[in-house]
Amino acid sequence: MIKRLLLLVAFGLFALPAAAQQPVEITADLFTVDETTSEAVFTGNVVVVHPTVKVWAEKVVAIYGEEGTTDIESFVATGSVRLVTDEQDATGDQAVFTPGDQMLRLTGNVKVVNSGGTVDAGELVVNLETNVSTFTSSGGGRVTGVFTSQ
Repeated sequence: MIKRLLLLVAFGLFALPAAAQQPVEITADLFTVDETTSEAVFTGNVVVVHPTVKVWAEKVVAIYGEEGTTDIESFVATGSVRLVTDEQDATGDQAVFTPGDQMLRLTGNVKVVNSGGTVDAGELVVNLETNVSTFTSSGGGRVTGVFTSQ
């Protein structure tokens, strides 16, 4: 089980594949691996520290395919999710990263703050392959932004 955990951690939560070989530190109140459902679950005050991103959440679930931890299908973080990089600070209710299509989806009360300003939205979808970010509204609301001129 420890070997499986180390392989899982080596792939890095919410990280680009090129950076996946860098060490990732995960702390949580509880860690469970369920071989029957192919899930690794970190719960309670989860903190993921990767050289390019730091993630906080109440729960992080890594779902892997038939080939084990080398076949990661998705990472799901829920509960007061916060992602911080050198350039920005993003918060939301849930973040889902799918390595297969290199998509990161942050949903629910999304707020992104960087040196250029602040954007509030219902959802943020980031294509990590093309570096295109799309903010959308939800529930009849609108995407709002306050931008700082440079």
